[in-house]
Amino acid sequence: FIGYFTAVTMCYFLVEGYGYTRSKRNYAARLLVFALLSQLPYQLAFPDYGMAGFVQLNMLFTLLLCFLVLLVQEKVHDRVLRGVCIVLLICASLFCDWALLAPIFTLLFSWAKDTPARKKAAFAAAALLYGGMAWLSSMRTLGAVGALPDTLGCAMPILVSGFFILYLYNGQRAAQHRGFYKWFFYAFYPGHLLVLGLLRVALLG
Repeated sequence: FIGYFTAVTMCYFLVEGYGYTRSKRNYAARLLVFALLSQLPYQLAFPDYGMAGFVQLNMLFTLLLCFLVLLVQEKVHDRVLRGVCIVLLICASLFCDWALLAPIFTLLFSWAKDTPARKKAAFAAAALLYGGMAWLSSMRTLGAVGALPDTLGCAMPILVSGFFILYLYNGQRAAQHRGFYKWFFYAFYPGHLLVLGLLRVALLG
């Protein structure tokens, strides 16, 4: 449950980064390169998702699709075509980690923009969405009341993420060591997956 704050936080800062970046092409290229670098560590850490067939792609591929959703919103002016493209990108996320949810989180934060009230509503909607999905899934086996712990376990990390972002993040880039922070977080994702994968192999074989 603790790790469930990660995806919504990534989506929030993807939207932030999209607004601040000087080169959307380079931004997309970085996501693609690190997504490719992360896939083998991802499969090593989560072999049940299919080592040979790459059944599920890692979160950076999902973020790349979310980036394309933002790009379509900006560049495609025909409403019908824009809607079709966004739906197709959301459907493409079915092959990725955090399928469907991450693109919807991205749309929520894009809608919220710089409006504090909308940002609160976006995090609340994300928590309700993920918590509601967890409740529907667990209710089948645990019953309506028995599913509540899973529901809270999925929703609360999103609300915690929202609290820290809304009340502790000032919307400004780091004054020093920007390059380090930028590349550290790109490298951290495949790096931590590799560590988890090696631990899994060492402990479970």
